[in-house]
Amino acid sequence: MDGLLRGKVAIVTGSGRGVGRGIAKLMAAQGASVVVVDPGVNVDGSGFDQSIAQQVVNEIREDGGNSVACAESVTSMAGGEKIIQTAMDSFGRLDIVVTCAGILRDRMIFNMSEQEWDDVIAVHLKGTFTVVKHASILFRQQRSGRIITFSSSSGLYGNSGQANYGAAKDGIAGFTRVVARDLGRYGVTANSIAPSANTRMIGSVPEEARTLRSARGIAAGIAPALRGEADDVAPFTAWLASDEAGHVNGHVFYVTGGLVALLNEPEPVKSVLKQGRWTVEELVQVFPATIGLELFNPAPAPAAGQ
Repeated sequence: MDGLLRGKVAIVTGSGRGVGRGIAKLMAAQGASVVVVDPGVNVDGSGFDQSIAQQVVNEIREDGGNSVACAESVTSMAGGEKIIQTAMDSFGRLDIVVTCAGILRDRMIFNMSEQEWDDVIAVHLKGTFTVVKHASILFRQQRSGRIITFSSSSGLYGNSGQANYGAAKDGIAGFTRVVARDLGRYGVTANSIAPSANTRMIGSVPEEARTLRSARGIAAGIAPALRGEADDVAPFTAWLASDEAGHVNGHVFYVTGGLVALLNEPEPVKSVLKQGRWTVEELVQVFPATIGLELFNPAPAPAAGQ
């Protein structure tokens, strides 16, 4: 195949289904040899089915592409290393790492168990680290590489019932910004995508919760009501992975449908300043009319009597 990623080798975790599957197939269509990483678990992380990854590999090969399956888990350092080694053993090099692997264990914070917290953090946040850490050793040596992680509007804006998922996804955004600074001098880029798409994971969220989140407008100011299909995220991901995007490093993008949006870096919105330290009494007087004026409350308490 001849395309934007001709001659490249890519690893895509969580690529047996959903967004990751679309990315793996498009990267292969653009000429990359692809390691399809997916242990075939359920949305909550339970189960195991090697055929899920192999099915995507079969589809890529039927279309004339080059691909191998890997069922290793991203949740351990050994698993992350084996995933990288699969690319090296199969194709002799590695150029691109895309970390889509994820699970859901939604629960309101007062009901969330330690296990539900740990499992989600392990797949999303640690699972991003285990793969990127081992890939970064190769990328630093070869003075090139593309790292594309997956954040979420749940972490960047907040979704009720997703303290574990949101913490992991916001953590991934911060992780990516740091990795970009660690590796940029070696010709490596690291960027993150916060997608919005109709996927198996989204389908597992109760309708009541989806309606509440939609009404609240998680991505206010971008396109809160817009939700594309899983495959819509693949083109921008493939472009970020290409040589064409060598100047793009350390950014977070919101991608859905036909929309690609660069998200702003954290920055001061309002501030108050005085010589010396503020006293509590001064803040009582100053804050409401300055920083506190028209502050957005994502979950206001009901009025008395309601």
